[in-house]
Amino acid sequence: MPALRLLAAQFAIGAAAIFARFALAGTGPVAVAALRLGIAAFVCLAIVGRFARLGRRREFAFAGAGLALAVHFATWFGSLLYTSVAVSTLLVTTTPLWTELYDIARERRPPAGSFLGALALALTGVALIALARPASPAPVAGQALAGDALALAGSIAIGAYLLIVRDAGENGDGSRLGTRQVVARTYAWSALALAAGSFATHQFPPPISNYAAWSGILVMALVSQLLGHTALNAALHDFSPTTVAMTTLLEPLVAAVFAAWIFHETLSWQAALGGVLVLGAIAVTLRSSGRAASAAAAPS
Repeated sequence: MPALRLLAAQFAIGAAAIFARFALAGTGPVAVAALRLGIAAFVCLAIVGRFARLGRRREFAFAGAGLALAVHFATWFGSLLYTSVAVSTLLVTTTPLWTELYDIARERRPPAGSFLGALALALTGVALIALARPASPAPVAGQALAGDALALAGSIAIGAYLLIVRDAGENGDGSRLGTRQVVARTYAWSALALAAGSFATHQFPPPISNYAAWSGILVMALVSQLLGHTALNAALHDFSPTTVAMTTLLEPLVAAVFAAWIFHETLSWQAALGGVLVLGAIAVTLRSSGRAASAAAAPS
């Protein structure tokens, strides 16, 4: 059933932060990101077999998209060390706000009143979250503001990824490069960048005996990355892009429920109110912009 498949996809993606927390118990965020993308890239490359020929400029664009994706995962996983799962996942889903800001600047058009209202809501919500006292300590206590900043950086980075892929994916005849070709390229470039970053920061794979960390890495790569996002893209055949994009608002809620159940995390009333405002801002932005399909394809 299409509706159940879409709901399952959101649960798989929303649980990614939980799997990441287990993985981060064994190694650093850059290494976790490198392993997740490396496994996903290996599977995608095996499925694709060979790449379609593209011009040098487009190949460089996909390499840039892969780098943006690497920054997204490294900063988002880093944020999970310093702030709660719920807040981290909420802030990293603010991407539609940044992509809309970019399009407004590029097209030199005045922002719609609904977007300005959404931006004001989002800024108020983020301020409430940033100033709230954490109700539950993160793995590294006392650095919640740094965690919030890393999550927002991850949101901006995935926005850059989506914008680059949107433009580079267009063929000269008006058609678009297939999803498998796109993700195989970007995942591979991202995995290479993260592997270099992991080596530079001396973050290496966890010991084989650390079953919890490896389980988190494998489940993220195979369930959240491959199955979750494949099902999300497949849902575009059964639902409108706006409907699919709106369901991504479930991700922070799913993450919060799992974190409360598994890690006994709680939110202060101030952070919860800020979260409601941010979710409202994202919903308004998705409804008012014609680019909801791009937001739905985000590989969180």
